[in-house]
This record gives sequence, structure tokens and C-alpha cells, in this order.
Amino acid sequence: MIEIVVEIEKAATILKLLGDKTRLSMVKMLESNDACVCEFVALFEMSQPAISQHLRKLKDAGLVKESRKGQWIIYSLNKQSEYYVLVQSLLGYLPSQDDRLKELEERGLRISCD
Repeated sequence: MIEIVVEIEKAATILKLLGDKTRLSMVKMLESNDACVCEFVALFEMSQPAISQHLRKLKDAGLVKESRKGQWIIYSLNKQSEYYVLVQSLLGYLPSQDDRLKELEERGLRISCD
């Protein structure tokens, strides 16, 4: 088994980033589902610029990645990140957020950016 060690300074930065409830929830959701900004706007009832700011911080840290789908940008958890093992172990302690996505789907807002 390969042991992965994250420097204390880097781990502190990642944990501080995930210390925000919104960002932590976003990362947990992205663990099992890709999402676009419009879905996070509906889920968190926040402005698009505020959601984009959270996603930018997560992307800058390498925790999430983005891909284009037409004119939309779809976000997903970056499983190639050097911090993925740390993040994954933390996410294992958190409750699933799939019910929130199901609720969004029932409201007709899931993948509303298609």
C-alpha cells in the first residue's frame, strides 16, 4: 500500500477551504455527481457570482475541475488532485447530499442549464 503524506501547511490550507459549509457541501455533492453553477445557485439559494467564487477557490486549490458542455461549464471532483485521498477520507464521514439533488430534480431544476 502506498502511503500518501500531505504537508501540514498544505493540509491546513485544504481543511480551511473545506471549513466553509457551502464549499464542503459542494465537494460532497461532487463526490457522486457532476454539477453546473446554475444547479448550485438553486440548491444554495445564493447568487451566481457567490457560487462562482466558491467554485473558483475549489478549482484554484485543485479540488475540482471543470469541463465544457456546450456553453455551460460542468464541475466535478478532481480525483487526480494530490489532495484527493485527504478529501476523500474526510468526505467519508459526511452524510450523502444526494437527497438535495433529488429535491432539485423534483423541482425541475436539475441540469437546468441544458
